[in-house]
Amino acid sequence: MANVANTDIRNAAKAAGVCLWQVAEKMGISDGNFSRKLRRELPAAERDKVLSIIVELSQNKQKEG
Repeated sequence: MANVANTDIRNAAKAAGVCLWQVAEKMGISDGNFSRKLRRELPAAERDKVLSIIVELSQNKQKEG
């Protein structure tokens, strides 16, 4: 299998039960644009932002559930 970029982001979202389209929505971009961003490794600052959004969405999901 090919080396997939941003595997840590994909795994974090999956483990948190957060869909990537939800992260894109929170960032204010389309799902398609976010998917294209993930094709290449993100800069550290953007990676941190995405991971914090995943944590926030996961916490909101737990509060609702």
